[in-house]
Amino acid sequence: MIRVTEAAAIAAARWAGRGDKMAADGAAVDAMRFVLGAVAMDGIVVIGEGEKDEAPMLYNGEHIGNGEPPMVDVAVDPIDGTTMTAMGRKGAVSVIALSERGTMFNPGPCVYMRKIAVGPRGRGAVDINATPTENLRELAKRLGKPVQELGVVVLDRPRHHDLIGEVREAGARVLLISDGDVTGAIATGWPNSGADLLLGIGGTPEGVIAAAALKGLGGEIQGVLHPRDEVERETAIAMGYDLDRVLTTDDLVTGDNCYFSATAVTDGDFLKGVRFTEFGATTQSLVVRSQSGTVRTIETFHRHNKLQEFTTPAF
Repeated sequence: MIRVTEAAAIAAARWAGRGDKMAADGAAVDAMRFVLGAVAMDGIVVIGEGEKDEAPMLYNGEHIGNGEPPMVDVAVDPIDGTTMTAMGRKGAVSVIALSERGTMFNPGPCVYMRKIAVGPRGRGAVDINATPTENLRELAKRLGKPVQELGVVVLDRPRHHDLIGEVREAGARVLLISDGDVTGAIATGWPNSGADLLLGIGGTPEGVIAAAALKGLGGEIQGVLHPRDEVERETAIAMGYDLDRVLTTDDLVTGDNCYFSATAVTDGDFLKGVRFTEFGATTQSLVVRSQSGTVRTIETFHRHNKLQEFTTPAF
């Protein structure tokens, strides 16, 4: 899996700072799909680039891998943070998550969800149906520090105006991010990241991917589906989705055998972005497996000539 996210990150990094997020995303998708084709698995994309008629590759329902066992569900985000990549900003990553077939939540028509996420020390201390102030107080007790020292990750969106106001009124520090709520959720489970809690409305696909990562890190995420309009609400209800249900980490990814890999496209809080050198390229990645509880950070050196063998001709 690390080869998959490395290939996508390197492809995307060639477009970093060039102002074209569609080109960056397209390069990452091409590279990721190319490498996935050689992976020994019978995979179905549950979280992908959209339905088949909207995305030519890595679309929801696409079969990937070489067709051999194991049978797995796959969630991909070739670039979590396309705008950050295009603008050359910090925090963009390429991510993939795998779990056994039938264990990954399919968000259907629901693009957004209300979320709360914490790291391993905060697990069990928060409740998505409680107020932000109540959650901050309970988390502060669990972590043994004052609310004023808590860092709360929130997407910088107009919809979060009131949420941000309440968090600040409660005394906590707001850590605004422009994009990339997968890494925002992971940060809550990463030592010395400065992030203790993630709050707000973000992507449902990103919530599923974050659940796979937090499962291995020992953290927790909760979510409630958040339809964008009445049409989406009615469609979701007609398809059998319970819009009041609290989706836990184990609801988003059931079982205890999932994998997560992330490779930084641009520099972030815990991984360095792609570096191009006369040798080729260097990448830094985070790889997590829930069953073993292993969390690895890996730095890889890629030679120019080998990049051509394992990635697309566009490289």
